[in-house]
Amino acid sequence: MIDTHCHLYTKDFEEDLPVVISSAKVAGVHQILLPNIDIDSISAMHDLESSAPDLFKSMMGLHPGSVKADYLEQLEVIKKHLYSSDYQYIAIGEIGMDLYWDATYIEEQRIAFQRQIQWAKDLGKPIAIHTRDAFDEVFEVLEVENDDSLTGVFHCFTGNTEQAKRALGFEGFYLGIGGVVTFKNSGLDRVIESVDIENMVLETDAPYLAPHPNRGKRNEPSYLKLVLDKIASIKGMSLADAERITTDNARKLFAL
Repeated sequence: MIDTHCHLYTKDFEEDLPVVISSAKVAGVHQILLPNIDIDSISAMHDLESSAPDLFKSMMGLHPGSVKADYLEQLEVIKKHLYSSDYQYIAIGEIGMDLYWDATYIEEQRIAFQRQIQWAKDLGKPIAIHTRDAFDEVFEVLEVENDDSLTGVFHCFTGNTEQAKRALGFEGFYLGIGGVVTFKNSGLDRVIESVDIENMVLETDAPYLAPHPNRGKRNEPSYLKLVLDKIASIKGMSLADAERITTDNARKLFAL
C-alpha cells in the first residue's frame, strides 16, 4: 500500500516515530507521501525524507489554512524550493481552499491556489488539493486552470456523489480516500459505491482522521489497512485486488 497523504514529520510523532514507521511496514505500507504545510514545516519534512528516501517522498506547497497576511512571502519561499535542484518533489501540495474556520483570506487563498497550480503545470507535477467547505470555489479555479497537463488528487475527499463526479470530470484526477469512509453516517460509503476504484488512492492524513475503531485517536500509516478493508468491502472485491489497483493508481499519479 501507498499512503498518499501523511504528515508524519509533525511533533505528534516525535516520541515514537521509529515504532510508527515499523508498524506501517508490518501493515504493508511501503511508501509514505509527505505533503507540506507552510515554510515552517519544510525542514522537518526534508529531514524525514532524508532518513529513508525510498520510504518517504515529499511534496511542496502552501496549505490554504496557512494563507495569511504574509502569504506572498511564504509563496516565494515555496517557489524557490520547487524550482531548486536540491529536491525532487513528487507533487505540489497540499494546496487548495478551506473556508471551514474562516473566510477572511478567501481571495488570498484563491490567488495562492491558482499560482501553485500554474507552477505545477510548468513543472509537470500533480497537485494535492485540500478543500473544506470550498468545493464550488475550488472547482471555479480548476475550470480556469485545467488543461491536458494538469493532474492531481482531491485529498481527503468527503464530498457527495455529485461533487465526486464533477471532481473526476477533470481528466487525470483521483479521489484520496481516508479514514472518514469508515465513519458511521459519513455517507462516504454511498459515494464510493458510485465511483470506480480506478479513480481512488489511499491516504491516512495522519495524525488526523483516524479510521474506526481508532476514531478520535492519533492516526498513523499502519491504519491504512482499515481504509483498504472498508473500500474492498464496499466495492465487493478482494483485498488483494483493491490493494493492487489503488497502489497502481498512486504510482501512476505520482510517477513512483
